[in-house]
Amino acid sequence: MLAVLDNMAALIRHARQAGSRKNPTILLDSVTGGNTGIYRRDFASNHINLLKRKKVKKPITTPKHGRTLAAEGDSLAAKGYLRPQKPYSPSADVVQRLDKICNDEGLEINDETRLDDLTSRFKLLNACYKEFNHYVPNSLLHTVETLADLRQFYLTPVNVTIPLDAMKGQILPENLHILYEYHRFNPETDTMFGGKSAFPKSSTIVTGLKYKKKYAGYTAKTKWP
Repeated sequence: MLAVLDNMAALIRHARQAGSRKNPTILLDSVTGGNTGIYRRDFASNHINLLKRKKVKKPITTPKHGRTLAAEGDSLAAKGYLRPQKPYSPSADVVQRLDKICNDEGLEINDETRLDDLTSRFKLLNACYKEFNHYVPNSLLHTVETLADLRQFYLTPVNVTIPLDAMKGQILPENLHILYEYHRFNPETDTMFGGKSAFPKSSTIVTGLKYKKKYAGYTAKTKWP
């Protein structure tokens, strides 16, 4: 029986290689004497499994409603304000200084002048950085396409004051009170209640390197080791 199965498997492989998949039962009849019902079903199931294993390349689809650059900018702006930015305040003669830089770089002083050439674009932005000590960040390079865009950038001030500090100079509602210098409990210095805390087993740990010098932390004493 094993010899018959081996011969049958060899014949099936030979039939596949020779391209005779349309009628493999002819080869099986010569071996099994016409009783090929079981082997025909096995061969069909194996053939279906082979077809299922083939990797079908799925078409690449693009979303109909893609995120725009404006949406990406709004998302980044909403994530926080503690960013390493330098303050910048445009001077009164910023337009005249920009026109002089453009003239030195051989560009036509016109709002519609495009900055498509990468070499001249790099030289112009580098000269502007040296003149104003204020560079165009990578996130805004795509917005500077013409001289009008460049002028708009250098006419826009950059305020690095965080909103919490900006509230100090504003008139707030009477029912709103902001504690700018917050208080941290320390049993060694807070003796109003004899150094007792409402959370006697909780430690006050200061993790920031900046605030470790400003606020002293302490480790609560516990009865267990």
